[in-house]
Amino acid sequence: MKKLSVLTALIVVLSASLVSCEKDKEETPTLQEVPVEILNKLEQAGFNVTDQPPIAYEEGYIVEGDIFIPEKDILNTTIGKSLDLQSKQYSTDNLVATNGSRTITVYARQGGFFGFNSATSQGIDLAIQRYNAENLELNFQRISSSSAADIRITRLNFFLEFFGVLGSAGFPTASGDPFDQIQLSGRLTNSGFDVNGIATIVAHEMGHCIGFRHTDYFDRSVSCGGATQNEGDGGVGANQIPGTPAGASVEDGSWMLACSDGGDRPFNEDDVTALNFLY
Repeated sequence: MKKLSVLTALIVVLSASLVSCEKDKEETPTLQEVPVEILNKLEQAGFNVTDQPPIAYEEGYIVEGDIFIPEKDILNTTIGKSLDLQSKQYSTDNLVATNGSRTITVYARQGGFFGFNSATSQGIDLAIQRYNAENLELNFQRISSSSAADIRITRLNFFLEFFGVLGSAGFPTASGDPFDQIQLSGRLTNSGFDVNGIATIVAHEMGHCIGFRHTDYFDRSVSCGGATQNEGDGGVGANQIPGTPAGASVEDGSWMLACSDGGDRPFNEDDVTALNFLY
């Protein structure tokens, strides 16, 4: 597998990998030290905190490269279940309540310093189109009001973009609502992503918002390379989705693989099976 880098088309989806920089040391952001209690809680819940250290952000932490978990949820989490290394599509314990049909509104600002460029905006629209084309019980609609949106797509700050994070999202709430925010890099086109590649990243984060775990959660090295890394239960569940086959590979191209090759990953047949089973 080719080496992953944030400065080429082969970019780890939402990884916390450091990149080389020619700037002076005093200009380089530094990672905020994570309290031992937080590290212990995350490790007990099954997250790998060694190969991909958590990144403190807002009122929580980004773990495993792209999962945002509020600090209060980490402190209240229980020890994750011991799981076999089985390889099917996986979902969280909490899913979005549809009652047969539900429209999820999405907001993303276009243009300006805090907004997204045209290619990224088109990628967001394409990600929404891909979900809606599957005729699920969930329908996504982009709207122009931030306050009225169920999911707000906002730009990452420079600090996280510098450390190679392409985006992050969380999981559905216990009350059946989708996670309400996707943080997305504003430099995706600078990193070589075209509209289709951006749509894949956005669809991936939307997948987390409605309850999908990584297809290779049982071994992130499938798409990320390196040593075997099992994400574990994470305190949110990792439930096998019936009808999805054993095995995960880069060649299968699931949109929920943990790491990106920088290209396009529309829903494959197994992805469609998983989407239709849940929604």
